[in-house]
Amino acid sequence: MLLHNTLEHLHALRLRGMAAALEEQLISSAVTDLSFEDRIGFLVEREVTWRDNHRLQRLLRDAKLREDASVEDINFRAARGLDRSVLMRLATCEWIRQHQVVLVVGPTGVGKTYLACALGQAACRRGFSTRYYRIGRLLAELALARADGSYAKL
Repeated sequence: MLLHNTLEHLHALRLRGMAAALEEQLISSAVTDLSFEDRIGFLVEREVTWRDNHRLQRLLRDAKLREDASVEDINFRAARGLDRSVLMRLATCEWIRQHQVVLVVGPTGVGKTYLACALGQAACRRGFSTRYYRIGRLLAELALARADGSYAKL
């Protein structure tokens, strides 16, 4: 009965990762040999991991990236003029911390959208809020926000 109350309290406190880990520990016989400190350490680590994953999922959903792209999957062998060192430096997101802008330009079909989405995903993985816009849509939303007074919020 005490265990059921503990699980309810963990859910009430929104410690869902910890609650799931505790339920798994109850099922598994491997953790019975561990000390109290080790078991609680696993519970806390699971909660931290759960929160990090949940935050990343939220950031990626809110980013509305058009493609599921990552910097690690970019093909540098294709003749597109991509410099690996520049792209890896951009993937660190230092440009965001320095309040700089990256514009991705090029002819049709060279992978601008994929590259932008890969950089967006890298930013989300580092905890930055990101949003994918095509320039036409961005300009239209900026004009609308300026007209209705929500420019600063956008």
